[in-house]
Amino acid sequence: MSKRTCIVTHDLEPSQIDKIKEIIPDWELISGKDSANWHNELKKAEVIAGWKKELKEMVLEGNSNLRWFQSWSAGVDSLPLAEMESQGIQITSANGVHANPISETIFALMLGLTRKIHTYVKNQQAKVWHHSGMKLEIHNKTIGMIGTGAIGRETAKIAKAFGMKVIGVRHSGKPEEHIDEMYTSSQLNDVLPLCDYVVVTLPLTQETRQLFGAEQFTRMKDSAFFINIGRGEIVKETDLIAALQNGHIAGAGLDVFEKEPLSEDSPLWEHDNVIITPHTAGSTEYYTKRVIEDIFIPNLKEYINSGTPGINQVDYIKGY
Repeated sequence: MSKRTCIVTHDLEPSQIDKIKEIIPDWELISGKDSANWHNELKKAEVIAGWKKELKEMVLEGNSNLRWFQSWSAGVDSLPLAEMESQGIQITSANGVHANPISETIFALMLGLTRKIHTYVKNQQAKVWHHSGMKLEIHNKTIGMIGTGAIGRETAKIAKAFGMKVIGVRHSGKPEEHIDEMYTSSQLNDVLPLCDYVVVTLPLTQETRQLFGAEQFTRMKDSAFFINIGRGEIVKETDLIAALQNGHIAGAGLDVFEKEPLSEDSPLWEHDNVIITPHTAGSTEYYTKRVIEDIFIPNLKEYINSGTPGINQVDYIKGY
């Protein structure tokens, strides 16, 4: 009888490998970024952590042994969810590993726009000494968290240190610590006029796709900043560009876009009131450590004991 097989498609520290082997000592464990390590073993893998393009063809055929897939990202919208659901594959996401780095990026974008850091960097490059109209403060302003998962909660906690009022929007409207007022998704348009900063941390689903368009940007204050670190497809990009050009909003900090990489001919590159980062908000030196030690290893223990990993189990109906 062949050994049960677990594949991790990323490089691991020896200590992490040892911890996994302690849980599944009788399994074959294969890890590493080099696909040559695991490509020929995909069909027999019962557990795989980390999606690679080779997996779609190999593991979604009828003779695949895959029973549980651990995503390396919080979002699972890029996975072939319909096919995986039809084969009864359990999926767990990496939701939660991004809370620290992304909340830091959110405040970097908000502070950069508010205190004109991006403008001063350009002035420095041109050796220009200019005030550039600096006047805004972030303290005591109102931030709207559109999505109050791990990232939204951490951002809200930091916002309180700036004396900010925090408004949250989530599907259920359930209260959350550090959030002063909570609204349901259906009340989004009522929330937008109240906010000085609108921060999108939502996953991409059928309900959130193109959630932000001309109507939403028109409802925002013309002094408000829009921050998107969720998914680019949540926003109608042409409507965002129009809102920036027409002065319906004061500026935007964007880490995600409808099509990535962002095209060189996109008008977003040219806006003085836009800061662009290349989908790196979640990048951190601790990424692999958090995925493996905080999510995968506890899930692996549950999977061995009960057959069901409990942390970040993806609901196929919700899409996250």
